[in-house]
Amino acid sequence: MGHLYEKYVWEIPVRATHWVNMFSIITLAITGIFIGHPLNIANDASAYAMGWVRFVHFVSGYTFAISVLSRIYWSFVTRNSYASWREFTPFLTSEGRKNMLEMFRYYFFMRKDVPHVVGHNALAGATYLLVFALYMVMILTGFSLYSESAPSGMLHKGLGWMFALFSNQGMRLTHHCGMWLLIGFAIHHVYSAWLMDIKEKGGVMSSIFSGYKPVGED
Repeated sequence: MGHLYEKYVWEIPVRATHWVNMFSIITLAITGIFIGHPLNIANDASAYAMGWVRFVHFVSGYTFAISVLSRIYWSFVTRNSYASWREFTPFLTSEGRKNMLEMFRYYFFMRKDVPHVVGHNALAGATYLLVFALYMVMILTGFSLYSESAPSGMLHKGLGWMFALFSNQGMRLTHHCGMWLLIGFAIHHVYSAWLMDIKEKGGVMSSIFSGYKPVGED
């Protein structure tokens, strides 16, 4: 690879939304499990425990929605190519599709050497597009369920089209299944990031803290 130097890859908005998303998803998953299987509390001192669980869930939901929408907005206004929306749509170009295929071959042990990239590899970028689509499903179903507490409110009216697509139970099931898909993705995400850090020695894990990755002059 030749001489290495530090390249600024992940900007502050990218890193900030990454960590906000992570902590929000953890909080939403834990509180969501309690909401799905509420505690049976008999004593008056703890009678509003589930109310606090729901409150934390709603606050985390708003935080998550703002973070996701901010990251989507940043992907269209940033001048950093590694954070641009084009990183998530490699399949739109012949070179991107070729890079996806090479990464696919590596993941399935048909290629020994890992394709080196500075930002996201093409296959990961396309996968993150699906993840953000799942984020939007979770946000829309979550706020639709939340809006049912005020049927005449603006939120319920604005999301009325969601109730034409889902029954109440179907919406809850979709929201619940989406949670487990995100948990599965998070496990794979940490594993693959660690794997690439070991294979490429590209500082993938540290770069999400500092924003810098060691890259070769070539």
